[in-house]
Amino acid sequence: MRHFFLIIILFSQSALWSQYVIQNEDELTNLKKLPLEIVYISYTGSVVFPGEYLKYAFYCINAESRRSSSISKVGYVSLVNSRGEFVLKQKIKLQKGFGQGDLFIGTDLPSGNYKLLGYTQWMKNIGLSQVYQDDITIINPYRNDHLRAPSARDSLSLAAFQKKQPLADSATIGLQTGRRQYRKREKIELTLKNYKGKLGYGTYTIKVKRKSPLKVFEQLSAMEFGESYPDKSRQIPQQVGDSIFLPEQRGELLYGTAKQMNGEPAVLVPLVISIPGEQFILKFSTTDSLGNFYTYLRKDYKGNRVVVQPLEEERKLAIQVGSPKALNVTNLDFPPFYLDESMRENILKRSVHNQVENQFFTMKPDSIQAGDIFDPFNGGLPEVFELDDYTRFPTFEETLIEILNTAGYRRNKEGNHYIRILQDFETYNEGYNDFPAIVLIDGVFIRDHESIKDFDARKIKSVSLVRDQFQIADKQFQGIMAIETFEGDYANDFNTLSGVKSPINAPQPTKQYFVQRYEDENKEYARVPDYRDLLLWQPFVEIKGSSLDFSFFTSDLTGEFEIFLDGFTSYGKPVSLKKSFIVKD
Repeated sequence: MRHFFLIIILFSQSALWSQYVIQNEDELTNLKKLPLEIVYISYTGSVVFPGEYLKYAFYCINAESRRSSSISKVGYVSLVNSRGEFVLKQKIKLQKGFGQGDLFIGTDLPSGNYKLLGYTQWMKNIGLSQVYQDDITIINPYRNDHLRAPSARDSLSLAAFQKKQPLADSATIGLQTGRRQYRKREKIELTLKNYKGKLGYGTYTIKVKRKSPLKVFEQLSAMEFGESYPDKSRQIPQQVGDSIFLPEQRGELLYGTAKQMNGEPAVLVPLVISIPGEQFILKFSTTDSLGNFYTYLRKDYKGNRVVVQPLEEERKLAIQVGSPKALNVTNLDFPPFYLDESMRENILKRSVHNQVENQFFTMKPDSIQAGDIFDPFNGGLPEVFELDDYTRFPTFEETLIEILNTAGYRRNKEGNHYIRILQDFETYNEGYNDFPAIVLIDGVFIRDHESIKDFDARKIKSVSLVRDQFQIADKQFQGIMAIETFEGDYANDFNTLSGVKSPINAPQPTKQYFVQRYEDENKEYARVPDYRDLLLWQPFVEIKGSSLDFSFFTSDLTGEFEIFLDGFTSYGKPVSLKKSFIVKD
């Protein structure tokens, strides 16, 4: 683990922009000590329709040890069309190498073959050969421009893309069900049996899905993926003077540049970085000798923009938020795509089933798992003033005077007004100060306190105060005042002047996926149509003993269903299993 620590120290002292340039041999040596990564994705099906979710489990693996990677804290999943366009992109948080999400397939995506890609920023230093990729077919029944018969050339080209018979390992983990045949809406008991003791301990993905006559490609199994290990790079090939993508070891990397108005770099300038919203994030950074700044986003956030501005009011800067260079996908190969008349009936049935399922979506909701505890005050206990509990006053300044007896406007030595929060001398033994407060409106940092004196107080829902002392760069602050408006939209009209508002995409939230039950306590589902072809989706299950039990229910669909297990033991061995059963009327 020593080399992980060294690399963090190195980057904390380095300039950042879209890619970092290796400065000398010492830096190169440290970088090469950090293993590269590889990614495997287990997902719900290689054929998807508009209105469906492509759910996935993301495994990030250390390319040296072949065990789960603790290097990157963020993963990326993309869907690319045959023209090399990124039609869908997501980022997900990784916990010890594991992450999950889902891609919603909209009606705007035409029928065709796509590539599902999975990677980390650190992997992009090798390029496409290091990136996970598998073939996905989208069938959009609302368009008929792809209906044609296959040609002989299609058949030959398609054969080159067909995967061999999936590998299976039944010696490590077994799948056991009670019977081979079941009825509609019947409960099925599933047991995972571990035959290898500690050698079978690991993390696996389980899905139960109806076998589709429309399947074009066999999904890449974990065991097939394991066969590609020898072809993957274990360390970066770059040399001194080359550019590299930095690993996101401490969270999502946010970076950019700040320049003076004459175009020169803004050197050693403290910046305030905020992501507005109900669960806002407040961060600080100082530019380096080239005007570059960066910070890591570790906590969960929901906002879709970031505000970056200088800490000091008198600073006038041109600030730009950076973005990583896109992955080069020009060398992706796509098989031919066609739909013929023999597929029409199956496409129609699945389309109807999807529409019915979507009609009852609110009765079968997924839930968002609880993320980080929202604590903008770093452990401080705020005093909260709900303004509807008091007489309303027209302006923010009047509200402070009439309602908040521990905060108000003061005048500094230059004659400018600022907000000060009174110190808590009863709890803390500290010297008197006249420091200003950190003031936020809907998570936006307010540099000029005087500018909000006349802010319409009727828009304010609450004011929260913390009376602890804080420090940003070399500037001291007395307390935090967090103002929350009813609409939570202060950032919309906020004029950053010398700062910048830039869009940002939050990582996908972790979901707990709905599991249909038909026990007595679930009688409300008795008359609800059930056309699920995905009966069970468990992105990650951890085996720590000799067995693990699950249960799920069949739907109103009949035919052959398959149980899939994919994943890796804690020692890095890939495991893939498949077992089928029949559902009849």
